[in-house]
Amino acid sequence: MPTPRIVITYCTQCRWQLRAQWYAGELLQTFSDEIGEVAIVPSTGGVFRIEVGDERVWNRKRDGGFPEITELKRRVRDIIAPGRSLGHSDRTD
Repeated sequence: MPTPRIVITYCTQCRWQLRAQWYAGELLQTFSDEIGEVAIVPSTGGVFRIEVGDERVWNRKRDGGFPEITELKRRVRDIIAPGRSLGHSDRTD
């Protein structure tokens, strides 16, 4: 099975590049064995989206703002490695 590609599309006008880079680094560190690539794609118009393959994981306009890193990791994990534990990130209390 091919390893998934994660695409983070961010708005250059809004200066969200550092946020996109931070999310990319967190995902690469957490899922180093499960993903094949994280692409950071510049755009305009207030866009901030995160996709795994054809599946949209986060959309700033749809989901309201930006994800907490634990929520983002859970959503990505549920797509690429559903049985995997995220340790403290899985706690709900």
